Amino acid sequence: MGRPQMFPSLSAILCLSLLLPALHCNNNLLCYYSPIMYRNKTFDLILTECPPAELCMTGSGRYGNHSALSTRGCMASTGCGQIHPLPLKGTVYTMTYACCGYNYCNAGHRVAVNSVPLVVAMTMLLLTGL
Repeated sequence: MGRPQMFPSLSAILCLSLLLPALHCNNNLLCYYSPIMYRNKTFDLILTECPPAELCMTGSGRYGNHSALSTRGCMASTGCGQIHPLPLKGTVYTMTYACCGYNYCNAGHRVAVNSVPLVVAMTMLLLTGL
């Protein structure tokens, strides 16, 4: 006696919903965004799609020897590796920008989930009828 297939269309919908992000049709990067903010503040990162030809970016602002500001987002490659002064509320911080060129690479300490292995596993489950 074989296993009864419960909700086969639900399995197909689940697999399709997991597959769509992996089939991202354009070459724009998916990166995390957070505004320029003080290090001791918290902000839930927002997933964003960069404009064409931009990279994921993390920015760090220093005041003397103290790391004081942070930011994430997208940036043209010409700004990567640059150091710029940033006046903010009467203080001039030194902002340094670093870039990376693959999806979710500016996640920082968070773990970015690569959806491709998950999609392959779900597809195999669907095909084998589990």
